[in-house]
Amino acid sequence: MAQYAKPLMRLIEELNSLPGIGGKSAQRLAFHILSMPEEDVKGLTDAMMNAKHQMKYCSICGNLTDKDPCSICEDDKRNTKYICVVESPRDVAAMERIKEYKGRYHVLHGCISPVDGIGPEDINLRSLILRLQQEDVEEVILATNPTIEGEATAMYIARLLKPAGIKVSRIAHGLPVGGDLEYADEVTISKSLENRKEL
Repeated sequence: MAQYAKPLMRLIEELNSLPGIGGKSAQRLAFHILSMPEEDVKGLTDAMMNAKHQMKYCSICGNLTDKDPCSICEDDKRNTKYICVVESPRDVAAMERIKEYKGRYHVLHGCISPVDGIGPEDINLRSLILRLQQEDVEEVILATNPTIEGEATAMYIARLLKPAGIKVSRIAHGLPVGGDLEYADEVTISKSLENRKEL
């Protein structure tokens, strides 16, 4: 990387630390930001700071929201008999894009990964168990990503919930193994949800 003045180098390094932004992309973004009018740069930084300060996790489902409970948990038109368990708030957005699922969600904020030292107690699983004890839920739909960790998490939750007599299903694998839910198209997600199977 070429030697730039310290303020520009710092900007490039900060941008480079973002997921999916390599060195060349960080440089392009940094030069673009420098070419922007000052009021646009201020708008960008204000939007980042406002999002950082105003967004929080819903106390019911764990989704990102600016109010608690979130709009999905507050929506009395949603079917409370179904809870779709996903790994991240991005996965909620992916499921909502298909406009077919009308139940509620539960966000785990990760998945079980012994290799990385992440166990069941390190994800948002305890609050799911509490919800199932307090709410009248007929089916839990496991929509974790089709990765080794996502599969292990789904199987763990299925074994945990079976004795409670709640139907546990897994979205079908219309999604590619090793892929992420947030990058799948609407038809693939829709088919995966439609073809889910009981575990």
